[in-house]
Amino acid sequence: METESKGTRSGGEQIKKGTISASLEENMAYLNKELGIPENFDMVYRVIQIGGRSACLYFIDGFCKDELMQKLLQHFMSLKPEDMAEDAHGMSKKNIPYVEVNLVDEWEQIIYFIMSGVFVIMIDGYDQCLLIDSRTYPARSVSEPEKDKSLRGSKDGFVETIIFNTALIRRRIRSTDLRMEVFSAGEASKTDIVLCYMASRVDKDFLNELQEKIRRIHVDALTMNQESLAECLYDKKWFNPFPKFKFTERPDTAAAQILEGDIVILVDNSPSAMITPTSIFDVIEEADDYYFPPITGSYLRLTRLIIALLTYFVTPTFLLLMNNPTWVPDSFQFISVKEVSNVPLIWQFLILELAIDGLRLAAVNTPNMLSTPLSIMAALVLGEFSVNSGWFNSEVMLYMAFVAIAGYTQPNYELSYALKFMRILNLILTQLFGIYGYIAAIIVCIVSILSNKTISGKSYAYPLVPFNLKQLGKRILRYRLPHSEKQ
Repeated sequence: METESKGTRSGGEQIKKGTISASLEENMAYLNKELGIPENFDMVYRVIQIGGRSACLYFIDGFCKDELMQKLLQHFMSLKPEDMAEDAHGMSKKNIPYVEVNLVDEWEQIIYFIMSGVFVIMIDGYDQCLLIDSRTYPARSVSEPEKDKSLRGSKDGFVETIIFNTALIRRRIRSTDLRMEVFSAGEASKTDIVLCYMASRVDKDFLNELQEKIRRIHVDALTMNQESLAECLYDKKWFNPFPKFKFTERPDTAAAQILEGDIVILVDNSPSAMITPTSIFDVIEEADDYYFPPITGSYLRLTRLIIALLTYFVTPTFLLLMNNPTWVPDSFQFISVKEVSNVPLIWQFLILELAIDGLRLAAVNTPNMLSTPLSIMAALVLGEFSVNSGWFNSEVMLYMAFVAIAGYTQPNYELSYALKFMRILNLILTQLFGIYGYIAAIIVCIVSILSNKTISGKSYAYPLVPFNLKQLGKRILRYRLPHSEKQ
């Protein structure tokens, strides 16, 4: 009894230091208090006998595989005292018929693994905790992403479960050079973050900088997953609307970027990957560029680039010409406004810019069964009725319809909105200052692109600035890779 009381005092001191003791009773008392048992109905614990010793199991209902749990319990309850090992290490090697088993003695790690869904066993007399990773998360099946669709490419996409996403990348890159390094961020959420990169191809300095930035993140939770992480990693020049990261829901795109030496960041509960560092030319690229022959891929890329420029220039240029009718050549007089404008052109453009986003938000929040009536109402109200009522001119409706549709040619939402903000700024400055405002707005747009930096601190407009003709050609046109580069 004297020895037992000393062990109890020693166990209490261990708990204060943050490690478990050999006393199961003390460990249970501490863990039950920390986990909020029995207030949390889904936090399950059960006391059983394993080889003549008292043991306690902890797990979260819904995160463990029931069939596997039943088989493990049958095995544990069939053990006899002579089957038991002297310590937890021997127990894990001798008496646990499962692959993913770990030993932990620190309370912080034990609580983290329990909250992550790991099956935990504490046995009286062992000063280490046995962790059995038998968790299974509620997850949807792997399917083609709604946003990043491809005409000829693979039809699988990332899901909200991070281990599935890493497996989709591993399936495409069967190299020992591939690294997947896990981190955790958020005091309350403890969100898992994985850095995927090729050890021999990645920029070591940038990798070390990115790792240090993730370690220094001190927030309560990454509530918005990737966007919260992006704002923690890139906290400068928030007013610049051009995207700092490239997001993709396609595993093939992520794998291709990894092979090119980039770093892909996966965040748990997010069905997309962050690619970094990202330049303006990376954002414009799309998977279909590489699933077609070089000439077709080059055409698609050039078309997307030209349309992006047109979405910015069409409406401000039209407004400038309508404010200065004498500048319109005789051969282009057909573009002039035919009807008398009841509402100034600038207000027509600004109202429609807002209305288009309103329709987009309405489409996102409209149930599928009501999407057809919404489309009909939008076509009638913003189409024929709005022109006949005298609010809008048909020419303005035409150009804004082109801008709205052309915006969907960009695979990146952030780039589409960046061009939208720059276009609105151009419309306002053109209306206020004429040709000088038009030129000033273009300069502001160019400066915003050139002054933007990637997260690695390099030029956002490379290879245009600094100029590299060979690399610029590869960015604008889709070349066939030489045989030597494939090896």
